[in-house]
Amino acid sequence: MSSLYLLHKPYQMLSQFTDTQGRATLADVIDIPEVYPAGRLDYDSEGLLLLTDDGALAHRISHPRHKQPKTYWVQVEGDPGEAALHALRSGVTLKDGPTRPAQVRRLEAPGIAPRQPPVRHRDAIPTAWLEIVLGEGRNRQVRRMTAHVGHPTLRLIRVAIGAWRLDDLAPGTWRKETLHAPRRKASTPARRHRSRR
Repeated sequence: MSSLYLLHKPYQMLSQFTDTQGRATLADVIDIPEVYPAGRLDYDSEGLLLLTDDGALAHRISHPRHKQPKTYWVQVEGDPGEAALHALRSGVTLKDGPTRPAQVRRLEAPGIAPRQPPVRHRDAIPTAWLEIVLGEGRNRQVRRMTAHVGHPTLRLIRVAIGAWRLDDLAPGTWRKETLHAPRRKASTPARRHRSRR
């Protein structure tokens, strides 16, 4: 059995337990010995972070080879048109190369608590919400993608990693899941062959 902790990481919190500069860390919201993040989430992003006490499980969750899709709700500046959405879906070329195609759709503004501190508001510039699902995880990828198509990210919330979802977790809260290792098939006994004389 392995323990997995689903945490709603608040805005402006590091995805680690210590910091020499006095910034908020995971130690401020979860006090469980010997657990470590399976992956990371940027300081200025919010949402689902998985932690576990099982190194093999952490590797399976975070390693790119296992391709856990990650789902984000993204508030962007402006109102992206079909050309911008098509570019995000098809893949854009960033400084570190082209991104893979992504699933992108418009969202109604989700019923979530305002961020603290709040996102800047400008009367003359509208904002829009997108749901973006990525099958890769480059550094600050969502922010770089939306900026590339002319719509900088204002707020970013990760709502799912694979089948694990944020659901109704409030910022700074967590829940525990116990995962059972899959049963191995019983090995078939080797047949004994009688030697012929």
